[in-house]
Amino acid sequence: MTAAIVIMSLVTAQRFAELFIARRNTAALIARGAHEIGESDYPLIVAVHAAWLTSLWLLAPGQPILWPLIAVYLMLQGLRIWVLATLGRRWTTRIIVLPGEPLVTRGPFRFVRHPNYAVVAGEIAVLPLAFGLVGTALVFTILNAAILTIRIRSENKALARLHAPNLKSPIQTKGA
Repeated sequence: MTAAIVIMSLVTAQRFAELFIARRNTAALIARGAHEIGESDYPLIVAVHAAWLTSLWLLAPGQPILWPLIAVYLMLQGLRIWVLATLGRRWTTRIIVLPGEPLVTRGPFRFVRHPNYAVVAGEIAVLPLAFGLVGTALVFTILNAAILTIRIRSENKALARLHAPNLKSPIQTKGA
């Protein structure tokens, strides 16, 4: 088994584990009275991520590995874990709104409003680049940016409705 296949197997296993956690958290949040926003956009996100992973499975094996970029990818995983740990049972792959819950402003949310999206953007670019797949990195970075533009607008609208007075940028709240 090549190093590329080991890396891709680990990434795939991580994604499936995250889907399991996200589904569990989504069901628990909905049971508590939450509702989903932007559900029509979700299949696009799934399609982009599935196509990204599939393209890597098809193109990465046999490619030389740029290990410094794998190190960057691993650092992004540390940030991903920080986001997931900060959100806890509120983390999901969907936009789930639970009225009455305070806006999360600790952890990486002190610095960036949507840290998970920043991590995902990094991953989508860095992992293909680690295999020398510049075209793949470029195509999926553009596709991801397009779908995240839609998703972030939906999420920001939902957050604004629930937390309008609390939605200051991290820079504004840092010195307050």
